[in-house]
Amino acid sequence: MGKPVEPPSGEGVENVDLKAALEERYLAYALSTIMHRALPDARDGLKPVHRRILHAMRLLRLDPGTAYKKCARIVGDVIGKFHPHGDQAVYDALVRLAQDFAQRYPLVDGQGNFGNIDGDNAAAYRYTEARLTEVARLLLDGIDEDAVDFRETYNGEDEEPVVLPAAFPNLLANGSQGIAVGMATSIPPHNAAELCDAALYLITHPKATSEQLLTFVPGPDFPTGGIIVEPRDSIRETYRTGRGSFRVRARWTKEDTGRGTWVAVVTEIPYLVQKGRLIEKMAELINEKKLPLLADIRDESTEDVRIVLEPRSRTVDPAILMESLFKLTELESRISMNMNVLTGGLVPRVLGLSEALREWLDHRRVVLQRRSRFRLNQIDKRLEIVRGMLIVYLDLDTVIRIIREEDEPKAELMRHFELTEVQAEAILNTRLRSLRKLEEMELKRELDQLVVEKAQIESLLGSEEQQWKTISWQIREVKKTFGPNTAIGKRRSEFAEAPEASDLDLAEAMVEREPLTVVVTQKGWIRALKGHVQDLSSVQYKGDDGLKISFHTETTARILVLATNGKIFTLEASKLPGGRGFGDPVRLLADIDEGAEIIDVWPHRPGVKLLVVSTEGRGFVAPGDDVIANTRKGKNVLTVDAPYTTALAVPAEGDHVAIVGENRKLLVFPLAQVPEMGRGKGVRLQRYKDGNMSDAKVFKLEDGLTWTDTSGRTWTVSQADLREWIGNRAEAGRLPPKGFPKSNKFSG
Repeated sequence: MGKPVEPPSGEGVENVDLKAALEERYLAYALSTIMHRALPDARDGLKPVHRRILHAMRLLRLDPGTAYKKCARIVGDVIGKFHPHGDQAVYDALVRLAQDFAQRYPLVDGQGNFGNIDGDNAAAYRYTEARLTEVARLLLDGIDEDAVDFRETYNGEDEEPVVLPAAFPNLLANGSQGIAVGMATSIPPHNAAELCDAALYLITHPKATSEQLLTFVPGPDFPTGGIIVEPRDSIRETYRTGRGSFRVRARWTKEDTGRGTWVAVVTEIPYLVQKGRLIEKMAELINEKKLPLLADIRDESTEDVRIVLEPRSRTVDPAILMESLFKLTELESRISMNMNVLTGGLVPRVLGLSEALREWLDHRRVVLQRRSRFRLNQIDKRLEIVRGMLIVYLDLDTVIRIIREEDEPKAELMRHFELTEVQAEAILNTRLRSLRKLEEMELKRELDQLVVEKAQIESLLGSEEQQWKTISWQIREVKKTFGPNTAIGKRRSEFAEAPEASDLDLAEAMVEREPLTVVVTQKGWIRALKGHVQDLSSVQYKGDDGLKISFHTETTARILVLATNGKIFTLEASKLPGGRGFGDPVRLLADIDEGAEIIDVWPHRPGVKLLVVSTEGRGFVAPGDDVIANTRKGKNVLTVDAPYTTALAVPAEGDHVAIVGENRKLLVFPLAQVPEMGRGKGVRLQRYKDGNMSDAKVFKLEDGLTWTDTSGRTWTVSQADLREWIGNRAEAGRLPPKGFPKSNKFSG
């Protein structure tokens, strides 16, 4: 290793601490990104690049209704005068302002190829043309009337507006997306008419909460439509805090194609999802066999979206097909909301709905006051001139003589008629044709009108109530233009409740429903034979193994396995090994603890409760759907202490429990005395002096108690004959009726 290089000595060398330098420079970069690139202003909802594009287009006189100009010309003006960044970045921003699938209320009216919902790019800017829309005109309305502050452009040659007057609630109506340093913004679009209603309510009720404003603004309104399935409580919280998200689904309908066949047709897709990419992904999933319910996908879109989804068979339930697609594809997407905006154009803050509207309304009031003062100033100037003109009209001959004969006519006019310099200048600039008698009457009329207007404006500036009335009127005019009856103002996104996931078993839907016979051997091997096999005598077993349990079920079922340690494991019937070999040990399919043995295996029946009992004679009723385990580790249901183990789990269908101990004592008591629990030790069901619990079952008392003896005969003891065995939970019971099996089991 050589010696470290010494810095050169001499003049002009400055020592800088690297940490401090990095912090300072990174902070400057972060602030620049936050203030001048990524976050919109709360007042006009625009970022600097968009504001500069609109301002440049206004200077080019590209108002609605005028001729279009090439986008190359617009981009050139923007980067030359206001925004010294890449031309492509500016053009991309311009294109987005014109896309009706990206902007709820486009600010630019584009002519030519401005891209599409498939994700294709716009044509180059030398081919496309643009002009402003009515929405942009509203945003700029009054900018010439000192409504907003201007600042110098980057090179000091020009001026640009700090914020636009914004007669349209653009921040929420069009939304915004942006990533800054250490913060981001994501505001979905909303319906302008609804925002106007909320703003009008906020004017009359200044303390209204975001929750109250949800009466008017129920949620976002996306340009691409779709269905919002977010719960109301969640939406309420999102608007209160300014942070959250919305679940949006594609809109679809079922179309019959004859002979019992059908297709699902998607007509609207979620906001910001590219249709081309969505279809590509779905096609990939079909090829990978991850969408077994879907056979084919076709894009039949023209101007409107039309995606045709063909099910694998006519028996597929349309709702389940769509639920599986919502779960696995972008037909359902989450649109996040993070209303992080620049308040007052300076401070980044996350606003709730009422605060965001309040920022806009307060800005509108400032704009109104500034425009009124500007107009007042103009009126004062004009009044001065008109009053001067009316003075000289009384003696025109003298005016003409002074102008013809005097060397300094202006000074003489001012002396003779006691005029101000402005008035004298105006008279000297007057054309001869204006000296008609008619002109004098016009001036008198103008004077009267200006005096009235001046009084009105002064009254407006002096009354807060009048100002809010004027703003309300302006907002109502905006609402008329973008009302629910107009083509652009009609709500596009609807609200709906999403079905509960538990209502639609997708895993089950993905599997073809076929009959199975499940066979479990004494040594704990499991397999599934195709079909409902009645005779199992031909089934082969490994070595000295033999049949323990068999039952009929279907491929869509879940199989439950009870172990001696009180755990219940869940297997999917469709994933069990086939019947050709000897099957697989259950321990391979589930993580059954060492030392725990398999007691019972049975098919799960939704909604059926289970009575679980330990050898100690303790137990409880468990909700059948709660014992299903989502992992291989199973679910702890019955807690048992050594030396006791779990003995059984039987369906709790009936109103009484019959329990028998190894001491051959039988007890019958009402099922209602057994508590319902998710997990635990349970309560004592029967008391024993010696020995443990042998068997238990739940039955209907009116049907009597039945059992099967060793020779396969069924015995039934009627309700009347059971009287002496009926008692209460935790009693000892008494010897069973004649004919009860010697094994102390109800099934021989």
